[in-house]
Amino acid sequence: MIIDLQRFLSQERPCWAELENLLNRLEADPDQKMSLEQVRHFHLLYERTSSALAKITTFSSEPETRRYLESLVARAYGEIHETRARGHRLSLSNWFFHQLPQTFRRHLRAFWLSLAITVLGCAFGGLAIALDPGSKPVLMPFPHLLQDPAKRVADEENASTDKYAGIKTTFSADLMTHNIKVAIFALASGMTFGLGTICLLFYNGVMLGAVAVDYIRAGQATFLFGWLLPHGVIEIPAIIIAGQGGLVLAGALIGWGRRVPLAVRMREVSRDLVTLIFGFGLMLMWAGFIEAFLSQYHEPVIPYAFKITFGLVELALLILYLAKSGSTQKLGVETPPA
Repeated sequence: MIIDLQRFLSQERPCWAELENLLNRLEADPDQKMSLEQVRHFHLLYERTSSALAKITTFSSEPETRRYLESLVARAYGEIHETRARGHRLSLSNWFFHQLPQTFRRHLRAFWLSLAITVLGCAFGGLAIALDPGSKPVLMPFPHLLQDPAKRVADEENASTDKYAGIKTTFSADLMTHNIKVAIFALASGMTFGLGTICLLFYNGVMLGAVAVDYIRAGQATFLFGWLLPHGVIEIPAIIIAGQGGLVLAGALIGWGRRVPLAVRMREVSRDLVTLIFGFGLMLMWAGFIEAFLSQYHEPVIPYAFKITFGLVELALLILYLAKSGSTQKLGVETPPA
């Protein structure tokens, strides 16, 4: 076999380096799971390196390169043909700080689409209230939202008794249960090829936009932000993430031209969907606690400035967590976003 050795080495070394990097990460954390696309890429690197080893063996002038490739191929072979049963250790910290945010980022396009649908609903609801204030009963089917915002604010700020005294825990649990049901329904509605998820996200956006414009038009923006931000900056993203899961499920059902059986596509996303369910479930539990014990108390009991600052800090931490947490644990090639 006649080959240009130097050219061959320069072309193949990036492949060897990538395979070595993957092996180092797998050996450092054997419990890491690779997606189907990552496994295929890993096997391709293994086959290419094995082929390079067969070619380089004919060159006695490259013993160091040959030994390096032999080591790589042996390590990769061991990973591919491993038969030792690996323990299934449950590490909550690893799941929370690595697996959950990585899963979120793996399907980032679905999240942006979910967010866009919600924002579109907000725009529609806000515009409807601005042009037709009489549409409140249709857009906001909750009694406490139908009254005049200025009157509600005056009643809340002048209240002499705590209307949630003795029932805060029950109220918090009711909020958690209701919101988690809504979120799971948003995800499960992906079984309608995404139509149900889209409708629910849009409707939630309509209500949010209508409430926001109604209070802002009444000059109660400070009350609005002090009321919504502490729990809303967690609750609203949780619902959007639930919508993200619904769109991921819809994408797996549709396939988008992928010549892969439906059962395989569903297996590919099943673990990620479970991760997202537990993720937004935790977020909604926190939001329910904050809404019952903080959001419902206004000036003079709790200053609006404190509540708004608290909400903004929560939002900043959430963005930082979802964008950066676990970023050093990625393996090679990420799963294409659904």
